[in-house]
Amino acid sequence: MDNIFVSNLTKKFKGFTLQNVTFSVPTGSIVGFIGENGAGKSTTIKSILGLVQADSGTIQVFGKDVSKLTKEDRNKIGVVLGENCLPENFNLKDISDVMKNVFGEWEEEKFYRLTDAFSLPRNKKVKDFSTGMRQKAAIAVALSHQAKALVLDEPTSGLDPVARDEILDRLYDFMQDETHSVLISSHIVSDLEKLCDYIVYIHEGKIVFAEEKDRLKEKYSIFRGSAEQLSQLDPKAVVARLNGEFGVSALVEKNLVPKEFTLDRAGIEDIMLFFCKGEK
Repeated sequence: MDNIFVSNLTKKFKGFTLQNVTFSVPTGSIVGFIGENGAGKSTTIKSILGLVQADSGTIQVFGKDVSKLTKEDRNKIGVVLGENCLPENFNLKDISDVMKNVFGEWEEEKFYRLTDAFSLPRNKKVKDFSTGMRQKAAIAVALSHQAKALVLDEPTSGLDPVARDEILDRLYDFMQDETHSVLISSHIVSDLEKLCDYIVYIHEGKIVFAEEKDRLKEKYSIFRGSAEQLSQLDPKAVVARLNGEFGVSALVEKNLVPKEFTLDRAGIEDIMLFFCKGEK
């Protein structure tokens, strides 16, 4: 079963169209959502949350159309958006008091346990928090009302590597329950490479690929050499190429390349770069 299912989602704006976006977030999995600025990640996420009305397509959460979710259903979704969504004049106690009235299963003790672990001061107002502190507070809220699915838009933005690892550890803890799932967008692809089971790449409003992370890494490698050497490969093996001052590099399908050719490992960021900038 999919906790989140998106099919043929289309939304038109002046100068930009989200086109037939299709992917799912299976129960028990973490799905990384990657793409350049303006590619359509936030619009897709806001459509899933019902904050943007799609022109066409299907969005289901917990097996229900997103427009038919009850308050109890919505309370099972933990959300962190890229922009700050906590009241600036509130401190942590104020936030907890409000969340008690918003969420029927608010876990105040867990919220304070998380904010203490994140070293967030209880009496300081949100407006005096750094960007990273605001992100940590928002993540603590998302993890403190018995959510089954997390929808996170750039949740580690503004965090240093140590703080990002703290967040990843909390997401690992959340996923110990196999009924849970996470959809997370991030520009820090290395974090997603460590964390995610699936990767969805969106470019100019279209899904380029939506695949298991391990399958992507098994499928693709990088060739580096001369244009003449590249020409010896089966054209079907070459997904995209980049021309450099001292030769060429190409994203290739590993199983279509003869074993005598030396290939380099392709990380998720490499694969994204070739699909985005490479010559097809």
